[in-house]
Amino acid sequence: MDALNPDALSNDSTFACNRASGDISLAVAAVSGASRRARVHEAGSLRVRFPKTHRAGSLEAVIVNTGGGMTGGDRFAIDVHVGAQANLTVTTAAAEKIYRSLGPDTEISVKLAVDAGGSLAWLPQESILFDRMRLRRSLEVNLARGAQLVLAEAVIFGRSAMGEAVATGRLFDRRRVRLDGKLIFAETTRLDGEIAQKLKERAITGGNVAAASVLKIPGDDVAVHAVDAMQQQLAGEVGVSAWNGFAVARLVATDGAALRHDLALIVSVFRGAPPPRLWLN
Repeated sequence: MDALNPDALSNDSTFACNRASGDISLAVAAVSGASRRARVHEAGSLRVRFPKTHRAGSLEAVIVNTGGGMTGGDRFAIDVHVGAQANLTVTTAAAEKIYRSLGPDTEISVKLAVDAGGSLAWLPQESILFDRMRLRRSLEVNLARGAQLVLAEAVIFGRSAMGEAVATGRLFDRRRVRLDGKLIFAETTRLDGEIAQKLKERAITGGNVAAASVLKIPGDDVAVHAVDAMQQQLAGEVGVSAWNGFAVARLVATDGAALRHDLALIVSVFRGAPPPRLWLN
């Protein structure tokens, strides 16, 4: 910005004022055999709602972005704490759209914590990335020994059904999971520049435009064998493995519908329950 140019100052200030922000801080505790809200804080364009669930003792939280999408310069933060013996599933009301940016990143920070005996299923719907988007997302998980976690993240590069594709952009996705303070899982995805060309590489998605991963802690070969047994039912490619006490499934598919189909199957196997009902709408 040129400090001597009042027009530049005005444009930058206007841009900053029009950026969206949102914060959610949620804590869940076990009370008389049921999971209850202990703390709920909402700010900006993020809201959280709690529909009725048919799973005994569990609670479901649905995150809603009232802004209708995210773009460059938007900033969002989510903090979730699951207490001992509590059971929480978190999803989103719809797939999140990440629109093109004029320069700044869209920033999303997620922090999850689960106490001993607690269980968390972090199951947001897909992030749909638009051409020239810039997304920086970080996810930090802190588990106590004896906690359970199923975590799914999915991205779709463009709405192929509408003839849209992501030619260029920037995606920086960072995940870290700690058990009793010790780092046990670390993963960073970075794609920038000519994304469409990079997606054609076999080591990335092999030409597919939809990708996801599902992490289960604790996880073992039982989960791996269960996924392998359903290979004939899958619409895309799925690889699954287990080591050091957790299991990971990697998915790629030709489009969002095929990815959603496979994700629902994998999540059902990993958590022993169907995905949130909003996934099926």
